[in-house]
Amino acid sequence: MTARDMSSDEVTITVEVVWRLVAGQFPRWAELPVVPVPSPGVDNATYRLGDTMSVRLPRFARWEGQVAREQRWLPRLGPRLPLTVPVPLAQGEATAEYPFPWSVYRWLDGRRPDPGQLADLGTAAADLAEFFVALQAIDTAGGPPPDWSNGFRGVGMGDARDSAVVESRVRPWLAALEGRIDTAAATALFEAALAAPAWDHPPVWVHGDPAPGNLLARDGRLTAVIDFGTLAIGDPAVDLIAAWTLLDGPSRAVFRTKLAVDDATWARGRAWALTALLPDPKRPAGAADTARLDELLADVE
Repeated sequence: MTARDMSSDEVTITVEVVWRLVAGQFPRWAELPVVPVPSPGVDNATYRLGDTMSVRLPRFARWEGQVAREQRWLPRLGPRLPLTVPVPLAQGEATAEYPFPWSVYRWLDGRRPDPGQLADLGTAAADLAEFFVALQAIDTAGGPPPDWSNGFRGVGMGDARDSAVVESRVRPWLAALEGRIDTAAATALFEAALAAPAWDHPPVWVHGDPAPGNLLARDGRLTAVIDFGTLAIGDPAVDLIAAWTLLDGPSRAVFRTKLAVDDATWARGRAWALTALLPDPKRPAGAADTARLDELLADVE
């Protein structure tokens, strides 16, 4: 059975596999070294190609549609955005050894904005809000709706499809965490999001997963937003994930004010952030993750 037959089966990707793909399809780059990056990703694997490029390859069949999505839309969206986004340079094709399309990008310097990487969270909040204001203002004609290959990012609360916030996923997850977190508070947060009015404006562009792992910083400031595999047009509440995964109380207020987020959208955004911060019931949670979850749960009005 191939990786195409079972979307849950992970494809084995190695330096040697990536080198053969590059050498076979882009021989002009065959002499460049292929090196794993320190944080290679979960849904997609990333390798550095020479000094100026990177290679990004889906690990699972579910995410192969992300390749065409990024190839099509990033060149159109990027010039209109105030932070740098990945620039596709080439698209590779599936082979007998590796079953999905894949991409070559221009390499972006920077580091994940972990604590200590940003000089001022208020400035980071303003920069990120400016990015989302610009993203949401771009014409959505022909844009991809929430679907299987982008994790149904941008769906409304109560949607029955397999998104991160679907009830059939979240409620069992919370039950499995009984005794480890404040499940009563988490349930109240989730139910408040379900009860909040739905997004009643035209759908807008959403990144889908603007957590710290998909942001880059240099010299103390945010410089880039990466990994647009979950790009969609839908409810912008999903992009409020950053408010609780990156920012603190004062900078979160800056972020909300500059984005002009109403109470209902803020409530729905908290549910998306909840699913980003809930620990795996089968693994111990780090102190930093627990602290962010506690801060989120305390934010319920």
